[in-house]
Amino acid sequence: MTEKDNDMQTNGQDTEIGNTPDINADENMAGTSHMNDALTDESAQDKKQQELDEMRDKYLRLIAEFDNYKKRTAKERIELMQTANKEVIVSLLDVLDDSERAAKQLETTTDINAVKDGVMLVFNKLKSTLQAKGLKPMESLHTEFNPDLHEAITEIPAPTPDLQGKVVDDMQKGYYLNDKLIRYAKVIVGK
Repeated sequence: MTEKDNDMQTNGQDTEIGNTPDINADENMAGTSHMNDALTDESAQDKKQQELDEMRDKYLRLIAEFDNYKKRTAKERIELMQTANKEVIVSLLDVLDDSERAAKQLETTTDINAVKDGVMLVFNKLKSTLQAKGLKPMESLHTEFNPDLHEAITEIPAPTPDLQGKVVDDMQKGYYLNDKLIRYAKVIVGK
């Protein structure tokens, strides 16, 4: 072989070696890219699991907070009702005191006019105390019968034609508390 042939052979080998893939490069190693993908998948899965755990924790805390809120508002509602009742009862104690004094006077007095005046004073005080708390009587007499406001006890023949279908008599007054109906009026209706 001549040098020229030798150089061609060597150059040819060099060329072949230059074209062969470098087996030491990570990107060309078998399985390396799969291992990187597997590691990436595992880290992504760990990240998703961590996010899921955080969301679960937030959810449990939210449920606990809502449960505490419900308990707190129920307790506040009960306290509010008790306080509201207390306020009404305290305001009625004066009327109770006046009623007891009137009862004592009834035992010893012989003057009927003084008894009437005393009872009317107690009644007016009770009425004004309740009105101050928002109680308002319903005016039903000679108004159109309304089943949303009235409870008909009975029907009687109307004394005049203009009272047909209207309230002829109140058997029991209806009441509003702060413009909300709390008791229907029991009435007699003309037919």
